[in-house]
Amino acid sequence: MKVLEFELKNFRNCVNVSSTVTAEKTLIIGKNGQGKTNILEALYFLSTLKSPRTSNIKEFVNFSSCSFTVRAVILRNEVESTIEITYQLGEKKKLFVNGVKASTKEFRGYLKSVLFSSDDLMLLRGTPADRRSWLDRAIIQIYPAYDERLAKYERIRLQKNKLLKEEFINTDLLNIYNEQLAITGANIVHIRKKYLTEISGIAAQKHKSISETENLTISYDYQGEGVEAILANLRNELDTRKQEEIARKQCCVGPHRDDILFCINNNDASKFASQGQQRTLILALKLAELDLLKEKTGEPPILLLDDVLAELDDLRQNFLLKSIQNGIQTILTSVDTLLFDEDFLNTVSLIRVESGRIIDN
Repeated sequence: MKVLEFELKNFRNCVNVSSTVTAEKTLIIGKNGQGKTNILEALYFLSTLKSPRTSNIKEFVNFSSCSFTVRAVILRNEVESTIEITYQLGEKKKLFVNGVKASTKEFRGYLKSVLFSSDDLMLLRGTPADRRSWLDRAIIQIYPAYDERLAKYERIRLQKNKLLKEEFINTDLLNIYNEQLAITGANIVHIRKKYLTEISGIAAQKHKSISETENLTISYDYQGEGVEAILANLRNELDTRKQEEIARKQCCVGPHRDDILFCINNNDASKFASQGQQRTLILALKLAELDLLKEKTGEPPILLLDDVLAELDDLRQNFLLKSIQNGIQTILTSVDTLLFDEDFLNTVSLIRVESGRIIDN
């Protein structure tokens, strides 16, 4: 899988950016705030229809415009395709494949990618919502239908929250919502646990390669194995805490409150890991995400590295660069070329970005 060309129009500060991608490794150079991160965000958005930076599509629109377009020519299974997203303020986004309007289901999956940014290094210190967001975005790339389950769960949860805020609560309707949330939520929890089981073994091996003596474990903070056991637990918890939810006027039970646990040598990494240990863990996690996506889809995804090398020491930089296998298209951003040795720079194509535009080298 490769990106052959990309084009951004009025996407954040990128008013009119386009480029062909001629090499397996592309390095985008630019000072902070010039637009290099926006290029990677646009490619990731084409891949997942989501952004790690915002859930509000209006934020993508350049201040001087009322719409944006993101387009890419990609090579997938040796077949060239053009994928495009357009958005006009006040309207819904439109998706196109080879010029033909496509549904979300048809569009998603044409481009697979793994994004590793400096923000990811704060995953352990962030909130449970940050970790759930990472997990859900990773799962969607392998199981596209999972996004529909998340959307269904969120609709029911919002309806239940609205009910809980009413002065007089219809308990029969509340019971219906609880049953719907239990069924949908059990499926979500089951898929999350399944994905973490699959990725944790790969991540543990990569983590051991860097740390040598430390053991990484990843688990989902919810009891029960299998959909039926999880469903029984959710039903019981929703029933047990029903009066608490009524008193608090909000939905307190379900996968929207869960967390992911990362442990190094059985110690909670979010509390006890040093900065170096955190970086090793996240590096291993992202490389595992890359391997698992390749394993599940049968084709390597593109790897997007957003200014992440500046946050890593020499040991972890070298491990990351050596882990970028031949056959995996990699697009990196950096403020300059100082972090890269001459041998590496000889293998990359350079793109320079300034004020939201690509400039000649």
